[in-house]
Amino acid sequence: MVSRTRLKALLTGLALYTMAGLMVGYFGVNAYTGKYGLNARQELDQEIIALTSELARLKRERAQGEQRVSLLRSDRVDPDMLDERARFQLDYVNPRDLVRTVTPR
Repeated sequence: MVSRTRLKALLTGLALYTMAGLMVGYFGVNAYTGKYGLNARQELDQEIIALTSELARLKRERAQGEQRVSLLRSDRVDPDMLDERARFQLDYVNPRDLVRTVTPR
């Protein structure tokens, strides 16, 4: 009788420690690989860097576009820009221009 009680107490303690160890292991693995874990944070940091560089590129493109549009404003028109846009829209070429045709592949 005494050995069974002692064995039962030993197995109960072992089961409790095993369950506690499994829970700590589960939360530890989740902290590393989970949705908000260390790996996810590194991936988010890389995505932030990529999106920041894309934002800078888009801001440069927008500034260039705004600069080109400002050249076409009615209060101060740049003659070269007006000439370029008129030729492009009307498909006209100056006789002194060099025309290069590109065939699609």
